[in-house]
Amino acid sequence: MWVIKLGGSLLGSPELQGWLDVLSRHGDGRVVIVPGGGILADAVYESQLMSGISDLVAHKMAVMAMDQYGILLAGLNDDLVTAASDLEIAERGWQHKAVVWLPSSMVIADESIPTTWEITSDSLAAWLANKLNAQRLILVKSERPQLEQISLERLTKEGFVDEHFGDYIVGQNFSTWVMGKADFTVFSDGLSEEQLLATALPVRCSWN
Repeated sequence: MWVIKLGGSLLGSPELQGWLDVLSRHGDGRVVIVPGGGILADAVYESQLMSGISDLVAHKMAVMAMDQYGILLAGLNDDLVTAASDLEIAERGWQHKAVVWLPSSMVIADESIPTTWEITSDSLAAWLANKLNAQRLILVKSERPQLEQISLERLTKEGFVDEHFGDYIVGQNFSTWVMGKADFTVFSDGLSEEQLLATALPVRCSWN
């Protein structure tokens, strides 16, 4: 299983459609797409500033914003299906479909997840990868560092991921990778380990 997080910053770009086309064609029941929050989560933040609602309420609204972005992604490609639970993800996998995760039900039900803005969709993607016993976690960003590998420390300090991200990837069985928005082209003939290793930026789970 590959868990692939598509950032909200890709919204409106032709590359987003490219990723959805590639994943819908080659997902074959082994890909779960995690939607970012993007402008929809930004609207929740602005609403909190205006209304004074608690972080808990804003957290619930923000993961529901991810649901909305997920529905939007599925609306851009008729071959994608949505799932809101472990069982639904498994069922869609048996149907050989690429799945778009709608996270709110699962995330809100887990009281161990911090309910602050310090948790982003990157950490929630890692949380899901662990829950699904995934082999790969891929974060698709608007830009990625042009390096051969990157440490968790640098990834965090340079703001590519939130400060809790390491809590969800260190010691887990899946490997973590960063790809850029234009990198979908390497998977035009299928999702292969060879192309992942040749193109993606591996994240070294160390704080140095």
